[in-house]
Amino acid sequence: MSGKMKLGVFPLDVGHHIAAWRHPDVPPGGATDLSYFRHLAQVAERGKLDMIFFGDQMAAQYPDDESIGRTSRVLRPEPIALLSALAAVTERIGLVATVSTSYFEPYHVARKFSTLDHFSNGRAGWNIVTSWNDKEALNFNRGELLEHGLRYRRALEFVDVTTRLWDSWEDDAFLHDKDSGRFFDPEKLHVSNFKGEYFSARGPLNLPRSPQGYPVLVQAGSSDDGRDFAAKTAEVIFTAQPDLTQAKAFYADIKAQVEAAGRSPNHVKVMPGLMPIVGRSEAEAQEKFQRLQDLIDPQIGWVVLSRHLGGVDLSAYPLDGPVPELPLTQGNQSRQRLLLDMARRDGLTLRQLYERVVGSRGHWIVAGTAEQIADQMESWLREGGADGFNLMPPWLPGNLEEFVDHVIPVLQRRGLFRTEYEGRTLRDNLGLPKPTNRFKDGRKNIWI
Repeated sequence: MSGKMKLGVFPLDVGHHIAAWRHPDVPPGGATDLSYFRHLAQVAERGKLDMIFFGDQMAAQYPDDESIGRTSRVLRPEPIALLSALAAVTERIGLVATVSTSYFEPYHVARKFSTLDHFSNGRAGWNIVTSWNDKEALNFNRGELLEHGLRYRRALEFVDVTTRLWDSWEDDAFLHDKDSGRFFDPEKLHVSNFKGEYFSARGPLNLPRSPQGYPVLVQAGSSDDGRDFAAKTAEVIFTAQPDLTQAKAFYADIKAQVEAAGRSPNHVKVMPGLMPIVGRSEAEAQEKFQRLQDLIDPQIGWVVLSRHLGGVDLSAYPLDGPVPELPLTQGNQSRQRLLLDMARRDGLTLRQLYERVVGSRGHWIVAGTAEQIADQMESWLREGGADGFNLMPPWLPGNLEEFVDHVIPVLQRRGLFRTEYEGRTLRDNLGLPKPTNRFKDGRKNIWI
């Protein structure tokens, strides 16, 4: 155990459970209502959480069959615009957004996140994804996804270009000296003129170096390619681990890979997804979860399972028969492998597997009292399964409110979680160092 646990929250429209939109306490228009997201961010900040994290997919997630119209996953606001609005109504909580390396250029990303980091006074984080949804490819003039390994090779170069752009200026480059007429010091300007295999960007970025140097770099892939990428680049790793045994194995492996890459394992925070369901008793918590499970539309469950298994056609297999041996596709391979391993380990039928998938998408579910949930979280922290957790509320806003009001105080009393923020920036609160400028004390750069 290294220090206090880190906690983020990942709101997915009105909840991670596929039937969350049918929950009686969920606001119908929450996914496009700024006041709804403002409330979530302020509740999370009241609980002293490290960050609020918005995933993103640039395609409407609706089934192309008779199930159409039965899912809320067609709505997803643009995350940088959303976080820019939330920066104005929060003060300390980190603001993390997903932006894909497959459909943007490095200059876009460098500029977007630098702006967010400046306007939030150092609270921005970039969740780096390569995108696995084939519907996204169709929205960006592409017929199909790039091969899995190639996506990660491009992503490594993408991050390299982006961080070079963030190093365009040294921290004290801008003088604003009205008397001498010197706006900036040209010795502290660095034009990288990057030309690589996949990208080129001359630079410099047209913003000063941001408060954190770089926004915090976050990654969420757990495949072999994803782990290699994370070990070389990530400072926070979101991962799906359904039990402590698998979590400890992942934690030990990724920390070893980080060290082998020449980085400090203490500077990479592993935060598995956690779906907490809080009740006054364990029975009440289980009842809350079962109420959501009872709202699952079987047609949606079937389609969602197929999507998480990479779009494999399951129509030839009986719903109440065993999960067949299936090949990995070019989609999210870590999630495919996790679900197939879970099915084999627990002897699940296809129906039983989709009930788990639509409930938690393979993440860890803990249902119980505040004390019981804190017990489980403490066990993972002390036994080397996590540095903290990314909360995945099954429905919103009620589930997040219950966690902040009941579980956070238990963690604080045990000395496991902060009672006040450590600093002003996301790096301060996560205990991460500010990156040094790679060009500092290097050769002089000039405008050309």
